[in-house]
Amino acid sequence: MAKLTKRSARAETGLFLLEGPQAVREALAYSPEAIVELFATTSGWEKHSDLRSGAEVHGLVVEYVTEQVLNAMADTVTPQGVIAVVRQTPTSVSDIFATSPRLVAICQEIRDPGNLGTIIRAADASGADAVVLTGRTVDPYNPKVVRSTTGSLFHLPISVGGDLDDVIEHARAAGLTVLAADVKGDDLMQARADGALAGRTAWLFGNEAHGLDESALGLADHVLKLPIFGRAESLNLATAASVCLYESAFTQRAAREG
Repeated sequence: MAKLTKRSARAETGLFLLEGPQAVREALAYSPEAIVELFATTSGWEKHSDLRSGAEVHGLVVEYVTEQVLNAMADTVTPQGVIAVVRQTPTSVSDIFATSPRLVAICQEIRDPGNLGTIIRAADASGADAVVLTGRTVDPYNPKVVRSTTGSLFHLPISVGGDLDDVIEHARAAGLTVLAADVKGDDLMQARADGALAGRTAWLFGNEAHGLDESALGLADHVLKLPIFGRAESLNLATAASVCLYESAFTQRAAREG
């Protein structure tokens, strides 16, 4: 199973690795049908009675292996005694927008696994309805992405490999306003005051180093930037995306409650 640390093997098999008790716990709670195999050391499995109970409820049998074997399977140095092999369950773009989502994160050409994982986690935490990956964005089933999501990978639909033009077309057809986050944009605080964040929104985030190219920016209804009040040169992509998603979440909730 160590081959599943490679993208080619994940693409060929449709499987990925889930490492550590917390990740396996989230899979058992939200997508138990996707778990194909469970591996654990005897001591690692004995530590987590809730995992044992969850596996029994769903008819999953653990295969006991030595710590050396488990370490050889894992991407991390210390998988904490538990690994699962899980089936990938991406959602189609059309299915995501057919649900009339209020808040969606679109990730275009994001290459850093940690950034993508954090954006998925922030989308989950802010109550977004889905995350859509377009272009050459890093594989969401990359072990580093999976770890960075801390389980959020199982909490909301994720679409993989879409064409940006097609995704934007689906978003507009579903009634969403497309907001692009870019340093060349207008001030987000002014946009919030003008009510631009109160409606159903798809946020578009671009590459860490180059941002969004002109063709991508041209697809957006508005291009917005976060103000820098201190002396920092800029914000990390995942941090900026988290702020944007929460700004929309705060404004949408206030509009509904008001």
